[in-house]
Amino acid sequence: MSPRRSDSRDRMILSAAALLREYGASATSIDRVLAHSGAPRGSVYHHFPGGRAQLIDEAVALAGDFIAGLIDAAAQAGDPVEAVDAFFVLWRDRLVESGFRAGCPIVAVAVETNDDAPQLTRSAAAVFARWQEALTALFVRHGLTEERSRRLGAFVVAAVEGAVIMCRAEQSTAPIEAAAAEIHDLLLYALRDRPGTERRPPA
Repeated sequence: MSPRRSDSRDRMILSAAALLREYGASATSIDRVLAHSGAPRGSVYHHFPGGRAQLIDEAVALAGDFIAGLIDAAAQAGDPVEAVDAFFVLWRDRLVESGFRAGCPIVAVAVETNDDAPQLTRSAAAVFARWQEALTALFVRHGLTEERSRRLGAFVVAAVEGAVIMCRAEQSTAPIEAAAAEIHDLLLYALRDRPGTERRPPA
């Protein structure tokens, strides 16, 4: 594969992810991706023989990998509360920087029926599962039980995604800031009362 073709492929995937964030899955057409990326029309079925479905599927995977990498990087800080705080800050900043236009590309795919490409729903589910697994591993590493960690991991992802949707509707960061504050307090409580931690009497 020549550098030019590889570059076109990457540009198209990045453009598809960007369009999913702003316009949703239904509006992310091949024509729109080509206009956004500047890639030549002839490159579409060369790089994506599966057509639009394959292109969106790869954009979902790229976006999922990016966020999973950020979760993993934040987790290296050693403090799980700080790591989750940083996850919320990431999404809040993205909302503000885009003027509340950019949401989550995974949600954009998940909320569609995708009857003509059911693999997209499965891909979205796999991304959410990967994020939950990363958070679960973080909480387990800091002494929470596997069951509690899985519940918290699912709750954090659900809270972030729901808050992002509300922020876009309200054109305000208030929902994600409220969700972040509540989860911050919840995690402090959960980690204080984790198994093997001595409970101190109230001051």
